[in-house]
Amino acid sequence: MSAQRETTAKRSASAEMGFPAAAPGAALPPASMQSFERYLTVWVFLCIGVGILLGRLFPAAFQAVGGLEIAKINLPVAALIWLMIFPMLLKVDFAVLHRVTAHWKGIGVTLFVNWGVKPFSMALLGWLFIGYLFRPWLPAEQIDSYIAGLILLAAAPCTAMVFVWSHLTRGEPNFTLTQVALNDVIMIIAFAPIVGLLLGLSSITVPWDTLLLSVALYIIAPLAAAWLVRRTILHHEHGAARLAQVIKILHPVSLAALLTTLVLLFGFQGDPIMRQPLVILLLAVPILIQVFFNSGLAYFLNRAASSPHCVAGPSALIGASNFFELAVATAIALFGFESGAALATVVGVLIEVPVMLAVAHLINRSRSWYEAKPGIPTYAECCPATCVSSAN
Repeated sequence: MSAQRETTAKRSASAEMGFPAAAPGAALPPASMQSFERYLTVWVFLCIGVGILLGRLFPAAFQAVGGLEIAKINLPVAALIWLMIFPMLLKVDFAVLHRVTAHWKGIGVTLFVNWGVKPFSMALLGWLFIGYLFRPWLPAEQIDSYIAGLILLAAAPCTAMVFVWSHLTRGEPNFTLTQVALNDVIMIIAFAPIVGLLLGLSSITVPWDTLLLSVALYIIAPLAAAWLVRRTILHHEHGAARLAQVIKILHPVSLAALLTTLVLLFGFQGDPIMRQPLVILLLAVPILIQVFFNSGLAYFLNRAASSPHCVAGPSALIGASNFFELAVATAIALFGFESGAALATVVGVLIEVPVMLAVAHLINRSRSWYEAKPGIPTYAECCPATCVSSAN
């Protein structure tokens, strides 16, 4: 890649993720989501209703789809998961990993919360609420499966919607790119051991062959494919513009795949949901608590470390959000379509958007308080377009 092309690619990084371009010291326009994404929760609820209805009207068809699997990996769902995550992984520029020291405090806080706190706090909350407090209201044979689903949900940090959350909090784009790329590298190594450890502590037999196959299928393979496609596109003239166009074209496909997956999942889960809607509400409790706990922990730790707000915001959101596409796929692969684990991960999908929007709102509203601490640069001094070294 020529120097000019490389410069163009770097300047286009923000555009690829939807970040507004800004001159140093310029005021940023209000962040916003596209209309479809803004009402994603509405579409999720509609897909839930459609899935339940279709599952009750055409049970044989859904059973046939569920039977299309190899080594417990459902092929239609695997294809949908790829369509979900591939456009988002195209945004990840692994070349930015060398910038990891630019915001080392924020990177350290996020890694600590993502890998040292979130999976274990979710396991604790699952054992407390699902295994103990809510046990009388839940089907006894699904308790362990529900807890497993919650663990899977928290064991991998989000790589897709994080770009949207960072945009909404006017986060520093290079930090977000670096953090996502670093998390994806760590996920290849750490996801299976952490899940295996926590599921083992839950007295659940871990099918390691299926778990490792899921890691290869849903993490390693799509990351490698996205890296190859991204590198090929950027190698051509005007590569950055082409890449942004490809991501823009594929984005609706990603959302459509997510919603189609929900229709399939709830087609299988329709009967238990209709019989016990209370289960959905009870599963949502530990998920809600862990989101607010982990985002708050990351936010306060960044303030204690004097990280700028444009780093603390995305750090808090990355620390709290979940890679629910991977969680859903792994839950299906390990426990099946009709399992409590699959249902628990789907509840995570259900509440992800509204809860993360609420967290983003709180982060934006508290910016003045955050920057009131001595030693923290103000947003005017450290806007997303120029904030690079002041995190140190």
